[in-house]
Amino acid sequence: MTTKAQQRANEKAEAIRILREDYKIAPGTRLATVLRHCSRSGMLRVISVLAPTTDGDITDISPIVARATGSTFDRDRWGIKMGGCGMDMGHAIVYNLGYAMFPNGFGCIGPKCPSNDHSNGDRDYTPHPGCGTPDARGHRDHWHASGGYALRQYWI
Repeated sequence: MTTKAQQRANEKAEAIRILREDYKIAPGTRLATVLRHCSRSGMLRVISVLAPTTDGDITDISPIVARATGSTFDRDRWGIKMGGCGMDMGHAIVYNLGYAMFPNGFGCIGPKCPSNDHSNGDRDYTPHPGCGTPDARGHRDHWHASGGYALRQYWI
């Protein structure tokens, strides 16, 4: 018999597998966000996430993203509920998804690498898709420690 926590962990792992294998979400993927609803107070937003398909179209992956990130999915407005204010909630959803999919970071993908390491001083864009070999200090060449910045977001 599985506990609720184990069930949620299994659902999260399955959602991440679907995003990686079926939707081909990888570091550098651009995900679109659509604002579906904003509460009167402005403290709650419902946002959909769209991903590119192999034939050049886009598809709504909001329910799977909600499962992968542990967020609440609003079936009436077809989007992910995000509470709070004072930040870009679309970016927050995509950041949370990147962190869930790449918890140990990701290798630099080259000139279009979305990692914040590049805007914070590291101007080396040498692609390194593997895990990298840690040096004596435990650092990896061209390895970005924060998986949150693996994906790119834009609004529609």
